Formats: sequence, C-alpha cells, structure tokens
Amino acid sequence: MLCVIYEPVCNHILLLQTVFCTNSEDFYAVMYLGNDFSLISLVFDVPWRKIDWGNKEELLKMINRYTPRHGEEHLRVLVYGPVGAGKSSFINSVTSALYERMSNEAAANTSDSYETHYIFKEDSLDDTYPFVFNDIMGLEGGEKQGIHPEDIKLAMKGHVRDGYKFNPMSPLSEDSKHYNPNPTIDDQVHVLVLMLSANCPEIDHSVIQKMKEVRETARDLGIPQIAMGTHVDKACPEIMKDIKNIYRSKSMKTNVEFSKAVGIPLNCIMGVKNYSEETDNDADVDTLLLIALKHIVTNGLDFVRKQHHKRAHSLEGEMSKLNVNK
Repeated sequence: MLCVIYEPVCNHILLLQTVFCTNSEDFYAVMYLGNDFSLISLVFDVPWRKIDWGNKEELLKMINRYTPRHGEEHLRVLVYGPVGAGKSSFINSVTSALYERMSNEAAANTSDSYETHYIFKEDSLDDTYPFVFNDIMGLEGGEKQGIHPEDIKLAMKGHVRDGYKFNPMSPLSEDSKHYNPNPTIDDQVHVLVLMLSANCPEIDHSVIQKMKEVRETARDLGIPQIAMGTHVDKACPEIMKDIKNIYRSKSMKTNVEFSKAVGIPLNCIMGVKNYSEETDNDADVDTLLLIALKHIVTNGLDFVRKQHHKRAHSLEGEMSKLNVNK
C-alpha cells in the first residue's frame, strides 16, 4: 500500500511526490514518465560515510582530553551563516551533548552583538572547556541587510571585542571602543564554521557572494573551515524516521557535494541535528554533534600548532639578525 504523505520541491531529480510504503516502512520517490511511474528509494543500500553509532562515550573522552598546548588559553570557534541556519541552536546543542542534558545558554535569534560563549564544566563553578564559540548576526540578501562581511573578517583577525553591536550599514571602525587594535592569539579565530540549512531550497546569490568573501579571507589567513548541514531531519523523511539514515540519504549526499563546490573539503562537511523541541538527549543525535565538535577541536589544534611554529621561526630569525649585527 502506498500513501502520499510528503511533497517536497526537489531540483536534482524529477519528482512529483514522495510516498510511504506500509509494507516495508520505507519512503520512496515517485517519478512520473507520461502515464507510467517508477519508485526510487530515497536512501542508498550502503552508507556513503561510516559512523560508529555506539561511540558517544569515547568521543566525550577524546574531547575532554584536549588541553591548550601552544600558548592559547582556548580555541575560538566563529559560527556564521544565513539567517535561520541554526547557529545559536548548534551552540546550545553541542553544550547539551557535552552535558548529556538540555542546555539553552545561547539565545536563538538574538545574536545581533558579538558575544563569546564559554561552556562551563558540569562539576565546576568556574572551570570551562578550552574552546569557546562566537555567535554572530546572520547573513542576509542585499547590501544593507544582515551582518556586514567586513565585520566577520575583522572578527577572524581578533579585532572585534565582546559587546559590539553589528550594523548592517557599516562595519566596525578603528576608532570604536569595541575595536581591538592588538589582538592576541586568544582573540583570533582558530576555526570558522559555516552553518547551512539542509532543508533550504536555495540561497540568495548575494548571500553566496558574501560567504565567498568570508571564505577567501579565512583561506588567506590559513584558518580551517568546516561546514555543518543543519535541519537534516526536515530535508529527508528517511532521516526524520531514523537519524542513522543521515549518511544513507541521497538528498544529504547531494547537499554535501554542493557544499564541496563552494571550496570546503568533503571530509570537513558534515550533518547535524540541532535540539529544538526535545526535552531529553538522544544518543545518536549527540554522536553527530560530538563528531562535529571533535573535528572542530582537531582542526583548531592543527591551526594553533602551525601558528606556534611560525612565531617560533620568526623569533629565531629576529634573534639571528641581532647576533649578526653585534
């Protein structure tokens, strides 16, 4: 028995309907060719990316083992993306996965100011995890809507102080009290995370251009970039049925391949489900979030290690010049 329950707009195959087969409890796409139709499965038989779904506790141990070791007090992670992509929700969801309970410390839809989010450890009143998140205003279409791309570039370089209120009309000026003229390694961004909704049918061309500007600046600075596809459960009914289908989903694979086209390596593009309506944690959702966090931490660690070696070589060069001049 086939029951029509879902009608998506899909631009990569000619679909008119998605149906649910009660015999197999699977979803299928219906492709019409004249008076005939054929059923197409929405998932691959074999996952195109392997996930160890029983690895949550080991992931927590790996993340908890990280300690600053190259002069930084913490890793700074800047989260950016279009309005509604789930930036604040991602920070809350990561915190929930670490706490193994729900947390809503980063208020969604209120990130019009530059703010550093510290994640306090559950067994301590003042001890925090050695990584922090910065949530910023979302990107919007048009020249005078959403965060100004120059503000994101300044934030990456460490020039933006907490409390700065973003102005879509103009970026932060050097004479502002919120401009940091001498950023330290802790002020600078160590990982740039792009949030994109997997359920978004298309992105405004001007938003894509703004993202390109930001990505190119991050590339020039050597900052590692990671892309997160959010709302994955809303993008595919098979994922909604079972989050473990995320890397069997054909639509998710198409979304990942699109993100690769914008200049981010495939192994730095991953899907997550943010917590929204839930009141309790789900082990599989936590696993995806912790895998994402592990990649953020390891990429940030690689970056600060490279920066440390650059500073060491630069210092050696300066010392050599002083010795020669003596």
